[in-house]
Amino acid sequence: MKIVLVAAVALIDRDGRILLAQRPEGKSMAGLWEFPGGKVEPGETPESALVRELHEELGIETWNSCLAPLTFASHGYDDFHLLMPLYACRKWDGIPQPKEGQSLSWAYSRELRDYPMPPADLPLIPILRDWV
Repeated sequence: MKIVLVAAVALIDRDGRILLAQRPEGKSMAGLWEFPGGKVEPGETPESALVRELHEELGIETWNSCLAPLTFASHGYDDFHLLMPLYACRKWDGIPQPKEGQSLSWAYSRELRDYPMPPADLPLIPILRDWV
């Protein structure tokens, strides 16, 4: 089975809220909410992939030094296995804007279960609740 490496980030604002992005129509798992991020391309580190993805998807700038490794998800889907390191980030420049047709929502960690998420993201919720 193919292993897909995807890096994700919990962007945490000054109020302790976490940014979620809703997958747009036309993508797999459309309508589900997830932590921003994306596939790690060949030659990239997970951190550099997140810096790139946050710029492309949300129009914000951050730096490798602002990404703190938090936990990871390992989940088998029908046609691939997802390995997803999750980072926490509290420092970035700019205001997150939806650049790829996604909806955005800020949520407190206690509210994360109110958002339908892909199966791989669900085990990350209790870790964020304990950490934030």
